[in-house]
Amino acid sequence: MKASNILLDAELNSKISDFGTARIFGVAETEANTNRIVGTYGYLAPEYAMEGIFSTKSDVYSFGILLLEIISGQLNYRFCIQDVPQNFLSAVWRLWRENKGEQLIDRSLNPDFPITEALRWINIALLCVQEDPKSRPTMSTVIFMLEGEWSQNLPAPLEPRSSFTRHATVLELPMTTSDTTKNPSIDLPSSVIDPLPKKKKFSLLIHGR
Repeated sequence: MKASNILLDAELNSKISDFGTARIFGVAETEANTNRIVGTYGYLAPEYAMEGIFSTKSDVYSFGILLLEIISGQLNYRFCIQDVPQNFLSAVWRLWRENKGEQLIDRSLNPDFPITEALRWINIALLCVQEDPKSRPTMSTVIFMLEGEWSQNLPAPLEPRSSFTRHATVLELPMTTSDTTKNPSIDLPSSVIDPLPKKKKFSLLIHGR
């Protein structure tokens, strides 16, 4: 998942779209493996990019990257601090560790936007991009955290892995229909996917953007 996969309707409700491929898990599956790595480098979880191992926690990792991009107003592969290019996760972690997380926040945000809320989002995003998939929260837990329904103190994140070597070529989405016929586990969705139930949605829109 990346920013270009998210569309907004007339009421500014988010829709996830434009997936070139979708892996269908078996009923009892929570993890799978593939020899063909498909996606956009920078949003891929380390275990998927390096080993071809993917699960729902791989999507949590991608969401964490996306959340950090929203907070900073910058793309992960073009991230700069004071016009100096930086490794995205390394810079985010350094600012967080030094209690300078506010320097990550997009300056174009509404001045009245609460800094403490943005810092909480950075904490959540860092939990999402933990190197060990087991250390990442589930998406349902992430939603509870973002909506302020998490009554406990947020866990302290560990330093995320800032770079890794790809063991396979990462292919940009979408794949062609002919490619999908070679692998019955891949399916092209025919409609836009609604990521959250209609009754309650968390909006990542920030006033003043």
